[in-house]
Amino acid sequence: MEKNSSLWKNLIDEHPVCTTWKQEAEGAIYHLASILFVVGFMGGSGFFGLLYVFSLLGLGFLCSAVWAWVDVCAADIFSWNFVLFVICFMQFVHIAYQVRSITFAREFQVLYSSLFQPLGISLPVFRTIALSSEVVTLEKEHCYAMQGKTSIDKLSLLVSGRIRVTVDGEFLHYIFPFQFLDSPEWDSLRPTEEGTFQVTLTAETDCRYVTWRRKKLYLLFAQHRYISRLFSVLIGSDIADKLYALNDRVYVGKRYHYDIRLPNYYHMSSPEMPRSPLTEQFRNSRGYCNK
Repeated sequence: MEKNSSLWKNLIDEHPVCTTWKQEAEGAIYHLASILFVVGFMGGSGFFGLLYVFSLLGLGFLCSAVWAWVDVCAADIFSWNFVLFVICFMQFVHIAYQVRSITFAREFQVLYSSLFQPLGISLPVFRTIALSSEVVTLEKEHCYAMQGKTSIDKLSLLVSGRIRVTVDGEFLHYIFPFQFLDSPEWDSLRPTEEGTFQVTLTAETDCRYVTWRRKKLYLLFAQHRYISRLFSVLIGSDIADKLYALNDRVYVGKRYHYDIRLPNYYHMSSPEMPRSPLTEQFRNSRGYCNK
């Protein structure tokens, strides 16, 4: 304790106090280094945030090293700043190599740039999602699923083409790129339940889609809660889009839109009011979204 107290005493009490201060300011290189430090520490997280931080901090340490060599002429200050510059440079190269090494097939690149990147999903997270999936081609007029026959054992996302959805031969709506093919069916079943499609999905053009096997995707959700929440949001939004696509085609008498947010409105309508075939089909096929 006495040694520690004597050390602090030497550092604080007996250290010579600055009696005179330099009147002139340090050179521009020193102030540039300070600005780079301030801006660099404002960087965010993730791979690109780290690239931002290490690049600016590295430049700041480099400027400090130049300042120590040219203006201060202090070998120790120069050495420390140069070592820190080398560390930041090595970290920058390492992270840049990691980002550059993440490559995908064309379908995954389009899917990432169109759907996942706008949501702020990083490339490493998307790579984890992509590794659990596969790209499948569906030729024109071939069926992805048949009503009452195809089991619900996967989740698919359309990348290119157009899918026609029908029930008992009656057209319901289209599925366009970057929409799920079977989000209502996926959401209708618990992980331990099994079921079959209540609609038929037919390719109107040559299609390409990304698909995840049901069991494999649930395993991914168990390992990564963030990915589970992400898919929950995407699937919920997709189901809402499909409901409104149905709503655009369903009319109650006198050509009023049937409001899916007010399900009791239909029953309050006058019994004499004529009903369109699509309205009857909508009532009979509500299991498409509820089962």
